Amino acid sequence: MAASTQQPIDLYYWPTPNGWKISIMLEECGLPYAVHLVNIGKGDQFAPEFLAVSPNNKMPAIVDPDGPGGKPLSVFESGAILQYLGRKTGKFYPQDERQRVEVDQWLFWQMGGFGPMLGQTHHFRIYAPEKIPYAIERYTNESNRLYGVLNKRLADRDYVAGEYSIADMAIVGWAKLWERQGQNIEDFPNVKRWLERVLARPAVQRGLAVNAESRSTTNLQDPAVQAVLFGQKAR
Repeated sequence: MAASTQQPIDLYYWPTPNGWKISIMLEECGLPYAVHLVNIGKGDQFAPEFLAVSPNNKMPAIVDPDGPGGKPLSVFESGAILQYLGRKTGKFYPQDERQRVEVDQWLFWQMGGFGPMLGQTHHFRIYAPEKIPYAIERYTNESNRLYGVLNKRLADRDYVAGEYSIADMAIVGWAKLWERQGQNIEDFPNVKRWLERVLARPAVQRGLAVNAESRSTTNLQDPAVQAVLFGQKAR
């Protein structure tokens, strides 16, 4: 994490594609941050102190002690956090309205489609206790369609919205897990080149490495963990 005299931003985090978005952005911007692990397999996301920051009981979330007007500001939802940090730093989120709309379109594409659909693909292909062929085919095919959209977008550009931006950061953590989604990256050569380009960035590598060991030691096949992650009801 980059050294700075600024007060560190509190990052509530677990090493998942959504958590990676924010650790990558913080590293790219050189902002100091303190990691607060939210072990989603143990139910940390339901702790009252976390719900005060993220009422949707989902990570990531941040608390910026130096928010607007010099007062602390908490932000939940990864897309909103990326936009906030982009405005705060003036980095990776253009000020020109036309360019910003380009970034926003692809950020919302990830938030509304690429992430949720790939997440469902992970669930039904890997974690669902009952293998439901219709669900597996449905979400694997939709993931394939979305990779096709991304592949076409990257046919004539290095990054999804012109210059490297928060849109790329939002997408990369999901896209690098293509194998788990039943995809063949060779079918999407433009995505493959883009992935190699983005994953080669030192800040991206640092962001992906944040508490990576927690991901490898969490057994998502454990029924107790699945009960927390997949059996959530209103509380």
